[in-house]
Amino acid sequence: MQIGIVSPVVTLVPGAHSEWERTGGIEDLGRIAEVADRLGFAHLTCSEHVAVPTDVAQNRGATYWDPLATFGHLAARTRRVRFATQVLVVGYHHPLEIAKRYGTLDRVSGGRLTLGLGVGSLEEEFDLLGVPFSGRGPRADDAIAALRAALSQREPSYTGEFYDFSGFVVEPHAQQGRVPLWIGGRTLKSLRRAVTVGDGWVPFGLSFDELADLLGAVDVPAGFEVVLSAGRSLDPIGNPDRTREALARPRAAGATTVNVALAADSADHYCAQLEALAQLAADDAVPAA
Repeated sequence: MQIGIVSPVVTLVPGAHSEWERTGGIEDLGRIAEVADRLGFAHLTCSEHVAVPTDVAQNRGATYWDPLATFGHLAARTRRVRFATQVLVVGYHHPLEIAKRYGTLDRVSGGRLTLGLGVGSLEEEFDLLGVPFSGRGPRADDAIAALRAALSQREPSYTGEFYDFSGFVVEPHAQQGRVPLWIGGRTLKSLRRAVTVGDGWVPFGLSFDELADLLGAVDVPAGFEVVLSAGRSLDPIGNPDRTREALARPRAAGATTVNVALAADSADHYCAQLEALAQLAADDAVPAA
């Protein structure tokens, strides 16, 4: 099971971030990314919201760094860690816009993009951007299919219910022959969508028992990524036993990758937590006799 890092600083959800992150900046995040890269963690995350209504921000938070700009900077400071949008709201963009912008990111990062995609749930944001909220599920399905057809192609072609294009050049395009697409959601429908058109599933807001039940209801193909959260922020230095337990639960529920958020009181402390987490994971990965 791989371990991905829920990036600090870039998303400040109330009750789910450390106080130092409020004043943390790109230099802090860059140093953390360099340490995560050196230690062999699987990926760093960044979410997307264009603008959050003031009243909604009280629960969801107001700070959401743009994934494209953020990952572009981090790509220049790292060599192997991947960059996972978690998630990009697919309905906010034309598929060729994603293919061009994130295909360029894949190229400049040396093929390290993972696109986490979601249908979206914030109606006010859809309205602000002039995107239909009603029927967003079928539109997202068509957009994901169009994106799959376009991401790694210089001259993409696709015909679907909502999107239809051919005769255009998208250059640069993604370096990877198949950019991994992880589909977000919390329903059986989202899991089936992920198995059908994606390479992984990134659920949220479900118990481990619920996750195990959903995964047991679907024939998950070989190589399919199940990306589960370890829960609230972990403290591998101060509480290694709880950290081990928090990593074991998603593994038992079927995770192939676990996303970890870390408690810290500074960027330096966060880097030390990464070192401790890497050592703990290495110590627990003793091969069977």
